[in-house]
Amino acid sequence: MIVIKLGGSLMAANTLLDCLNRIEQQYQGQAVVIVAGGGAFAEQVRIAQQIWQFDDYMAHAMAILAMQQTAWLVKGLKADFELVHSVHAIQQRLPKMMIWLPNLNELNHAGVPATWDISSDSLAAWLANTLLADELIVLKSAVIDATLSLQQLSEQGVIDKAFCQFVANSTFTIRIINQQNL
Repeated sequence: MIVIKLGGSLMAANTLLDCLNRIEQQYQGQAVVIVAGGGAFAEQVRIAQQIWQFDDYMAHAMAILAMQQTAWLVKGLKADFELVHSVHAIQQRLPKMMIWLPNLNELNHAGVPATWDISSDSLAAWLANTLLADELIVLKSAVIDATLSLQQLSEQGVIDKAFCQFVANSTFTIRIINQQNL
């Protein structure tokens, strides 16, 4: 199984559909779970939190909804991809092209903290660990320096601050790549 995290910035870069088309062509017939970043929807949560000063748990819940909005967008672009709401649902639908609708209760039950240090990058890593995936591909619009370690990519803000913790004991292959290198 392959987990592919699509950076929310792919919407702003106007390359989301192209990336989805390449994923569909390259991984057809395989078990693929797409994790959609919150993108502009999540950015609105950040802005609202600054204005209204609500706590990080509320922001976390709203950011999960932002990821769900992007997942619905992906579904609108790729009608044949299946929306899945839980780890169990993913395991029941193998092998298919799936889009994960993260479930706040499932993440809370798993002990995923509500903090901005954890973005859809770390949630994709959590999902890949939970599913015992073979590979995690994190697709970004940013230029990726392949010589940098995960820690260095985190320090530069390419991946979130908690990502290295989520993959510390992982057995799957991790690729952080620019959208052009898919």
